[in-house]
Amino acid sequence: NVGAAFRSAAALGVDAVLVTPRCADPLYRRSVRVSMGTVFQVPWTRLEKWPGGLEELRAAGFTTAALALSDDSISLDELVEQIAAGRHERLALVLGTEGDGLSHGAVAAADTVVRIPMAGGVDSLNVAAASAVAFWATR
Repeated sequence: NVGAAFRSAAALGVDAVLVTPRCADPLYRRSVRVSMGTVFQVPWTRLEKWPGGLEELRAAGFTTAALALSDDSISLDELVEQIAAGRHERLALVLGTEGDGLSHGAVAAADTVVRIPMAGGVDSLNVAAASAVAFWATR
């Protein structure tokens, strides 16, 4: 999933990727292979603190948007409308692990919680697919 997210990030013009302390290594050979080498193309770094790194992003002028299933979430469409209205000059999308998603602390630390609208009784996508959808919508 890390490699697939990097591939989507490269393809859809994401400026950089920040990975958390417990995230899989983007330079692991399988991640490199799945990314088709884009882990060497997209700038990335590992945050030292999590979810404390979200405060550092906020201090740097970023709005943090956690993709999560939450009762108080806004739709990805609403986030895109806010971007178009100039409300989020610098945006950091926060994506969680497969299965567990984001921790409660990470969701609480984000400025907003965003969900991807789903049909057919599906409640979520895997993180690689969700990253591609969110990157495309917010490009």
